[in-house]
Amino acid sequence: MNILNDLQNIFRQVFEDDGIVISSETTADDIEEWDSLTHLQLIMQVEKKFKIKFKTSQIKNMKNVGSMVEAINTNMNQV
Repeated sequence: MNILNDLQNIFRQVFEDDGIVISSETTADDIEEWDSLTHLQLIMQVEKKFKIKFKTSQIKNMKNVGSMVEAINTNMNQV
């Protein structure tokens, strides 16, 4: 399983842009449409895809895509 590839597909769906390419360093500043509403949509889609539930503290600590991947790994390893 490649979490970054799965996340890229989710980003492309949420932002309705097949040209989006993300990396571990990608932040909201890198994607013009990434605001608080789309962030919530991303979180919901990620939780659904990976069958996890983020803690509020994890969401607050997501500074970039890499920290999102870390949070996903943490939650998947607790199952």
